[in-house]
Amino acid sequence: MKRFVTVLAIALITLMCMTSSRKQTTIFMIGDSTMADKDISKGSPERGWGMVLQGFFTEDIVVDNHARNGRSSISFRNEGLWNTVLERIKPGDYVFIQFGHNDEKLDKPNSVRHTDPGSTFDEILEKYVRETREKGGIPVLFNCVERRNFFDARKAELQKNTASAAEKNAGADDETLRDTKYGDEVVNTEYLVPTHYTVHGDYTVAPRLVAKRLEVPFIDATHISKIMEQDHGVVGSRKLHVWLKPCEVASIPDGRRDNTHYSVYGARTIAALLIDAVGEKVPELKKYIRHYEYVVSEQGRGNYLILQEAVDAVPQNAKAKILILDGKFKKPQTDKKIKYEVRDAAELIK
Repeated sequence: MKRFVTVLAIALITLMCMTSSRKQTTIFMIGDSTMADKDISKGSPERGWGMVLQGFFTEDIVVDNHARNGRSSISFRNEGLWNTVLERIKPGDYVFIQFGHNDEKLDKPNSVRHTDPGSTFDEILEKYVRETREKGGIPVLFNCVERRNFFDARKAELQKNTASAAEKNAGADDETLRDTKYGDEVVNTEYLVPTHYTVHGDYTVAPRLVAKRLEVPFIDATHISKIMEQDHGVVGSRKLHVWLKPCEVASIPDGRRDNTHYSVYGARTIAALLIDAVGEKVPELKKYIRHYEYVVSEQGRGNYLILQEAVDAVPQNAKAKILILDGKFKKPQTDKKIKYEVRDAAELIK
């Protein structure tokens, strides 16, 4: 009996050591509001694609999202946000870099965000790459995702059509779109119209050229998101973004018509497409990629906030796995064939 207890104790200690020594690779994310984590305390359905990315990896990968609303490649550095990331990078970690939406904006008083493709934008992206490599990290460059824009200002000019200022200026400051009330939109084409080419240059090409010069994995998020928007169509693509009818969300009583920022569905849809592209360009990460259909997170990092809602969504005769990223939940009583994968930040009470 004593021998059995000793063997059991050794086995338990070995298991604990193996578990505690499990090597995890971190993916740091730097970028703007299309990637950033969001405050969901008032029920906002807005999500950045980086916010939901943890739900597409095994527990071997930790996603550490440092993207922030309204930041450009230069303001992210000037505000010290990059230094926080740089201090944490370990050899073998990854840094996903995606800027452009705010680099194309003209500077506001007391704010420096603007850069130019072919000069300052490229130079700053190159700094991120070099400094990441100096810490032993692996940079991955993304160009910016496309906005949902089915209004062609040039076509309207030729036809002498009249449109609202919102449609005429699809490149308006993305942060102000949260103040755009729900309502009809002016559409004059069924094809997505690019918005990242300005008088200063093409903000989607610069990351591609930097990646080529420095031999960095490059993800064409512009093209991927364009196809996504296009495939959903003029009306269907609204659900990718924060389109809310009045009183649909209590904290947004007037509703919202935002063609830049993603809904829960939109964030998870683009994240799935982008991470598959990453798997092709960065084979070392491919083995850790998973497409969990049901992801529960009280922090809004999945497609369900409440475990019971995820269980209810599973078809009666289907087999399913539910990933629980964080939160404390009581295991639901159900006759459905469901398995649960519970991460360290979560607790499932039987």
